[in-house]
Amino acid sequence: MLKRLFVILIAALSLASCGEYQRVLKSNDPEVRLDFARRAYEQQRYTQAATALEGVAAIFKGSEKAEESLYLLGLCYFDNKDYDNSAETFRKYYTHYPKGKYAEMARFYTGYGYYLDSPEPQLDQTGTIRAIEELQSFLDYYPRSDRVSVAQNAIFELQDKLTLKQLENAQLYYNLGTYLDDNNYESAVIVARNAIKDYPYSKYKEDLELLILKARYQEARESVPEKRADRYREVIDEYYSFINNYPDSPNRDEADNILKIARRYVKD
Repeated sequence: MLKRLFVILIAALSLASCGEYQRVLKSNDPEVRLDFARRAYEQQRYTQAATALEGVAAIFKGSEKAEESLYLLGLCYFDNKDYDNSAETFRKYYTHYPKGKYAEMARFYTGYGYYLDSPEPQLDQTGTIRAIEELQSFLDYYPRSDRVSVAQNAIFELQDKLTLKQLENAQLYYNLGTYLDDNNYESAVIVARNAIKDYPYSKYKEDLELLILKARYQEARESVPEKRADRYREVIDEYYSFINNYPDSPNRDEADNILKIARRYVKD
């Protein structure tokens, strides 16, 4: 009996809520809409809150409620995981109110939303780059914010994602080898070196340097006889560069074996 009464009560509250929502949508009073949006947001009814807020900031233009309405709209989109609209709204906020009450959080949420929505490494990384730019902008404006560490860690993670994409591109060139008579090993080296230059602190740096060593080795193996010795010298140089940076690398045995073979072709 109690369970049935509870279900009836929930249904009645739901109907009442829907009825109020419909009345709010028909209202031209921005105060009514903002008040409803505040309550709906607290109840995690983000879509209803966002719909009620559309156009309200423009009506309140020039007042504190205009700022609140625009910022709350951005929060509704953000918590509803609509990161494109949240970023657009937060960017609009900090552009119109660069010293506003919510400017710090608006800048943070713009970048952090893009971070949460960043695509997988194999996809186009425009969103990832945008996230880094917005988060770095946040750090530039608010270097003492209590969210600095969150933003920095997000940037590092995003940079690792970009590095991984470059590593996968370099690996693809490496796998192609001399396909169609192209020196794809050289392309692998160029891509890997650029990734190291752009992201010197990435967790994938060792993988990139190992790939460079392996690409130089394969390039030397497949060289014409008259170029082989010089190219194996490059292999030896890459070996020592790799080992100096990673003396305890789990790939040490593979690197040592490459050195052993390279020395056979190079006269002291």
